[in-house]
Amino acid sequence: MKPLNVGMVGTGLMGRAHTNAFRQAPQFFPLQRRPVLKAVCGRDVQKAQAFAENWGYESVETDWKALVARPDIDLIDIAATNDVHAEIAIAAAKAGKIVMCEKPLGMNPEASLRMVEAVEKAGVANMVWYNYRRAPAVTLAKQLIDSGKLGRIFHYRAKFLQDWTISAEVPQGGAGTWRLDASVAGSGVTGDLLAHCIDTALWLNGSIETVSGMTETFIKQRKDADSGELHEVTIDDASAFLARFSNGSLATFEATRYARGHKALNTFEINGEHASIAWDLHDLHRLQWFDHRDESALRGWRSIHVSEGEHPYLDHWWIPGVQIGFEHTFVHQVADFFTAIAEGTVVGPTFRDALGTDYVTDAVLSSAKTGQWTKVKQA
Repeated sequence: MKPLNVGMVGTGLMGRAHTNAFRQAPQFFPLQRRPVLKAVCGRDVQKAQAFAENWGYESVETDWKALVARPDIDLIDIAATNDVHAEIAIAAAKAGKIVMCEKPLGMNPEASLRMVEAVEKAGVANMVWYNYRRAPAVTLAKQLIDSGKLGRIFHYRAKFLQDWTISAEVPQGGAGTWRLDASVAGSGVTGDLLAHCIDTALWLNGSIETVSGMTETFIKQRKDADSGELHEVTIDDASAFLARFSNGSLATFEATRYARGHKALNTFEINGEHASIAWDLHDLHRLQWFDHRDESALRGWRSIHVSEGEHPYLDHWWIPGVQIGFEHTFVHQVADFFTAIAEGTVVGPTFRDALGTDYVTDAVLSSAKTGQWTKVKQA
């Protein structure tokens, strides 16, 4: 395998998830390009050094600009806060680097469009880490839809529920709670949680034409994590919207961080002319399937345990019947992306694909402000 040197920006949760994927992918997939953990970049030098030592990075940087400028770096992976995605990605593209970026792509569609234009002008491979596409059960759902087994699609419904911000004592800003600070995150659950649901929906069911959304901020003021001062909360705590897809199907989407008892309930259900499918992240190795064409006496929902060798990705893992987990979705993304790089092909979600998701989230937020149905700009 020819080496491909990785420069990671960020040492948090996603930095760990991405790094683990870079390490594991060549062990289980026959890659022609091998990820080499060349350097990690973090503003806290001690934290970055500890991260590098733990995960096996060869060197440490504290300035992402120095990382991008290094001639021994082939790929820049952005796992930093949303407010720096655009600046880093554009600089990396201009430097001729392959670019991977955490979701959402940019702080807003304008920033995301600049990122798309930069990677396309430079002609560099690019990908956004919408990892749920690569849960084997979700990929199987995509295959079933594309094969026509569901027939015409009538309904799509999705939700992503959490409960970690219910307490008014949770601060905003800082290293741990930057997602509650609009100046760093861009938006709340719409751009964070619903973005995952939207990306999956666009991949499975095609483009969305119009939306009607509503949002709510339940706690209006929170203390700043660093200063302790009380500030207005400008992110959305909860978001829901109706949508019409280009194929004529109707949809409902919901996300909140105020659903007591839910840590990461991410689900979708699709109802078609002949059959329905449903998936739940809490049971991510199962796909629920109903086929009206079954014999009536035996017709009913069945639970498909997605763990056979003929199921997506699973011939690379363990014996049939043994399930895999959340971290493997990132491994699959690295495997697919590095294979595409070696073959000179394109695999999604690309920056332009992610721009499409950003256009939907922007339309939802706009609709929530105006109270009107809003047309979605297409990427």
